Amino acid sequence: MIGFGTQPTDADKSAERPVVCQLLHTLNVGGAELLAQQFALRAAKQFRPVFVCLDALGSLGGQLRQQGFTVEVLQRRPGFDSRCAWRLANVLRREKVQLVHAHQYAPFFYSALARLCGAHYPILFTEHGRDFPDFRRPKRVLANRLLLRRCDHVVAVGNYVRTALVDHEGLSAKRIEVIYNGVDASRFDPQRALREIVRRELRLQEDEFAIVQVARLNRLKDYGTALRAIAQVCRVYPQVRYFLVGEGEEQATLQRLRQDLGLQRQVTMLGPRSDVPRLLQGMDLFLLTSVSEGIPLTLIEAMFSQLPCVATGVGGVPEVVVHGQTGWVVAPQRPDELAAGILKLVQADELRQRLAAAGYLRASRHFPATRMIAEYERRYAQLIAPRWVKHRGVSAAR
Repeated sequence: MIGFGTQPTDADKSAERPVVCQLLHTLNVGGAELLAQQFALRAAKQFRPVFVCLDALGSLGGQLRQQGFTVEVLQRRPGFDSRCAWRLANVLRREKVQLVHAHQYAPFFYSALARLCGAHYPILFTEHGRDFPDFRRPKRVLANRLLLRRCDHVVAVGNYVRTALVDHEGLSAKRIEVIYNGVDASRFDPQRALREIVRRELRLQEDEFAIVQVARLNRLKDYGTALRAIAQVCRVYPQVRYFLVGEGEEQATLQRLRQDLGLQRQVTMLGPRSDVPRLLQGMDLFLLTSVSEGIPLTLIEAMFSQLPCVATGVGGVPEVVVHGQTGWVVAPQRPDELAAGILKLVQADELRQRLAAAGYLRASRHFPATRMIAEYERRYAQLIAPRWVKHRGVSAAR
């Protein structure tokens, strides 16, 4: 039998590993999706991963299929889709799933409903972030009390998220564990030679100051505030260049705003990139302008890249960045304050270097991928163990 913390032997068959379903909205590039992919691949020797998307496949889903992983898409209809729960239950029974790891609320809700359709498994529900504005929903509070079972476990990616689950979802604080997001630091080691190559590719002049923001192009990331702040910064320091990395429904709106602000030369929209660690090497400052966040992976990645950061102090951001010590924190939706923060760092080389060095140390101590993965592996083992012993006993009897 495979131990939960051991490597399988050559005689172990893939079917003999406990099956864990990673259940998400979609497998597009995003924080929750990248974490699910990263953890599932790293833990694949102990747990066989199956990926299920409620809504759409996404680019990461396509990659995982090409690598030979099972990836199912349920094509959930808008609103409440009872048939989606039936389809999910059928997939989970067919794959003999021992644990569902539901990322975000809707996946948790549908995985809990699927149990009413005859599927049986514990649920590990990870809440990665909150919507904006966030408020208490009485119907969801009631549903949570009915659907969450003793065998289930709830994880929040930070203390802010944990508090929101208690206040707005009616969950007991005793049932919620905090596991901070983690990043593989080895992917972000600064390299001087690579920095010069990246800057040449982006046609950056030696005296130009490169600012980057990596996030989906949606309303929660508030790129509009970033563009308005950059317009103010460029009036004082015209050598600034701003790069947007990501895709989303706000792309056309942001392109129009860039044109209206006269920033066609200063602002470059790079679209989605698979080489973000490499791209960060050529930058001078990282920007985050969200109105809502959990524990943002991109911010941690920037800190591991030894980039100074300017970020809005929303959600779990203050748990990552300590203002004036490991980065610069500003209020959300205030272009003037954001522009002032950017200019302060643009014009202060020593401050940037100090914040970057302190940010790297904080990321190394609090947000390593190894710690996050070890904590989830331990929780997986605790949730699966009773069912796995029973499952192996039935298999042996056959």
